[in-house]
Amino acid sequence: MATGKYGRKEKRSSSLLSSVAVVVFVGFCMLGAWAIMSTSVVPAQRMSSPVASTNAKVEEKFNDSQDFEDSQGDLPDKAIKGYHSAEKTSEFDQKAQSLSGAADELEKVPREQSDEGKTGEETNINRRDDEKLTAVGNKDADVIFFEKLDDKDKNWENNKINDGLSGKVEGDAGESRGGQTKEDVADLNENGQSKKGEKVMDSGLDDTLPNTGESEILKENKVESADWETHDTGAKKEKFSQAVSNSDDEKQSSQSEDRTTDQKFSVDTKTSKQAEDGEEESKELKKEQKEQGNGDLGHQYSWKLCNVSSGPDYMPCLDNEMAIRQLHTTAHYEHRERHCPEDPPTCLVALPEGYKKPITWPTSRAKIWYSNVPHTKLAVVKRAQNWLRVSGKYLTFPGGGTQFKHGALHYIDFVEKALPDISWGKHSRVVLDVGCGVASFGGFLFEKDVLTMSFAPNDEHEAQVQLALERGIPALSAVMGTQRLPFPSVVFDIVHCARCRVPWHADGGRLLLELNRILRPGGYFLWSATPVYKKGQEDVQIWKAMSDLTASMCWNLVAKTKDRVNAVGVAIYQKPTSNSCYELRRKQDPPMCDETDDPNAAWYIPMKSCLHKVPTADGERGTVWPEDWPLRLENPPFWLNNMQAGIYGKQAAIDFTSDTDHWRRVVTKSYLTGLGINWSTVRNVMDMKAVYGGFAAALAGQPVWVMNVVPIDSPDTLPIIYDRGLFGIYHDWCQSFSTYPRTYDLLHADHLFSKVKKRCQLGPVMAEVDRILRPGGSAIFRDKLDIINELETLIKSLHWEVRLTYSKEKEGILCAQKTMWRPESS
Repeated sequence: MATGKYGRKEKRSSSLLSSVAVVVFVGFCMLGAWAIMSTSVVPAQRMSSPVASTNAKVEEKFNDSQDFEDSQGDLPDKAIKGYHSAEKTSEFDQKAQSLSGAADELEKVPREQSDEGKTGEETNINRRDDEKLTAVGNKDADVIFFEKLDDKDKNWENNKINDGLSGKVEGDAGESRGGQTKEDVADLNENGQSKKGEKVMDSGLDDTLPNTGESEILKENKVESADWETHDTGAKKEKFSQAVSNSDDEKQSSQSEDRTTDQKFSVDTKTSKQAEDGEEESKELKKEQKEQGNGDLGHQYSWKLCNVSSGPDYMPCLDNEMAIRQLHTTAHYEHRERHCPEDPPTCLVALPEGYKKPITWPTSRAKIWYSNVPHTKLAVVKRAQNWLRVSGKYLTFPGGGTQFKHGALHYIDFVEKALPDISWGKHSRVVLDVGCGVASFGGFLFEKDVLTMSFAPNDEHEAQVQLALERGIPALSAVMGTQRLPFPSVVFDIVHCARCRVPWHADGGRLLLELNRILRPGGYFLWSATPVYKKGQEDVQIWKAMSDLTASMCWNLVAKTKDRVNAVGVAIYQKPTSNSCYELRRKQDPPMCDETDDPNAAWYIPMKSCLHKVPTADGERGTVWPEDWPLRLENPPFWLNNMQAGIYGKQAAIDFTSDTDHWRRVVTKSYLTGLGINWSTVRNVMDMKAVYGGFAAALAGQPVWVMNVVPIDSPDTLPIIYDRGLFGIYHDWCQSFSTYPRTYDLLHADHLFSKVKKRCQLGPVMAEVDRILRPGGSAIFRDKLDIINELETLIKSLHWEVRLTYSKEKEGILCAQKTMWRPESS
């Protein structure tokens, strides 16, 4: 009994001691948690500059909890570096004079941040503010990065901040968030920094960001290739169609050349089994490269300056001198067309001497820095036409042109008075300007809420497209030559030519027939040239030839008038809306295109001297004019309602609306306020992998324009983008883009590089990205986590400043700013 009694007393005593120990332990834990929360969260430094003040306001709003939804990359405000304040912005030009110092600052970022040990379940945010790396403490972000469309998952319960710091450490070799080990996480100083100077990120955001695997939008899946044909596939069919129309002997030769062209410019169509085999081979190759020490692209590429005759203006596909020398003829401007090198360049383009931060819009429309585009030839030969002038350290633009030397706005009003049905900015929204010069026509059409795609060749009119882009006006370097323009059929509301020096009547009207391909039924061709209003012998002959040609194409001359102020005239033609005129022609010249000829195929497709029929089937694209602007921006095109499924699997019109809503939230809640981008310096924007144009539509209220690029191996959604009053172009990102260096302020790529990597190396692609982005410009990349890691390594090797990296569930986002750094040697 005694033994039992004393045994029970010992048990009670032991239990009491255990309880006391637990209480004491819990108390210490709570004290420790309070200490961590009170010391590890460092508020962002407040500055007196306007930008800093704006960032402070954003942080004050950060505590307001918001609904969170999932897609592929929306992130919280405090995950972002406080970007450049007014002081940093004003120091931009000083960076050009101290590049070595800037490079040293960039090299302070340790290599450990490559995050190779990240796993699919971890969340990682990195943001850099020189030497001060601040831990994220508040997870109730007013910003969206990874968004979910399912209403039931919108509201998420908040976790305490110390839950993140005591969370599970994952990854190879004990790596955790930000590539840090357990020791790194535990070894924080009072400023929330590790001894290495690395910022340890809180995973308190995990509870607000649902799994991306549950996302219903912006997730590439098998539906993408089920109902939507890629442009590349259509181009292959068109090439095959053109080949079989030749003689038997020519057919064999053409098909052989076609296969060669496909190998050079297109993506091979594979069965799913072949794709799986290719992926396995790619994995094996990557593994082998990593074992050989070649896995780190930052070490693989030793950047050098491009040693080319065009110097700071180098355009690889338009300055390929070797390919141009091998051309058999240049009679049809073949030397002005694209001739891309077999091996894409991996060099970096030099900066012009004295390059400065570009002047911002709208001031840039009237003047730019001479040092940024140091070309004065046009100022001499076009002075009387008020193209541009040299004014000290500036190039100024009076707003004139060959046909409107007294100003583009007067000319624009004159055209609308000649034909009120044009109704700028309502009925007519998307315009193509051929032979644009310095693009003053398109630059002043912004006043009318009109978006103009201007293009001109890289010819003796020195740097005209570069001048346009430096002014903040959309432009491409392209030519009316032998290849179709890289646009879908029936998408432009108006095509304009003001003394554009294009021989429309030559070669059976082939060039004018190309305009007919891309002009909407009922759309207008504005032709202002001397044959319209002068009576010289050559002018009369050309007018007669044009009159015959346009009549045979069933174009109706709806207006012909003269502007007494500019002493010029304009002829306005309208494309038919039915095929009845074609059927009544006595002479079938030009002939109708073959039924197998795909009018939408445009990537490296030769022009043909034939007429495509006007769409007439019920519900077919092109049968109905889009709604007036701006209604067409938000409403899905009528023909989407007849499609079975959209890109993301829903009914097409619903898919369109979901995509529009998604990007509106992402842009509003994160891009405009959460990435620290100084949007007052942003004018020229490119969406490198556009789908429905939702990203561009979300920016419609900003003083920017967006070039929507639809890759040739992506679903062909470019017609949708045009129908909603936006514009874009087809492109293959394994090749160089048709623009001058330093012409875009912001590049956006959503899951582009993971697709590109299946066909080409990322190094040359990033060299091209570096070429077209301006120093001080920003890039936002969203992709799979392993791709983001590769891009970050490449970006660091380019000495860009990584502003933010964020990852969750094998998806990531990266925001970086290009610096003034250039290699010393070529």
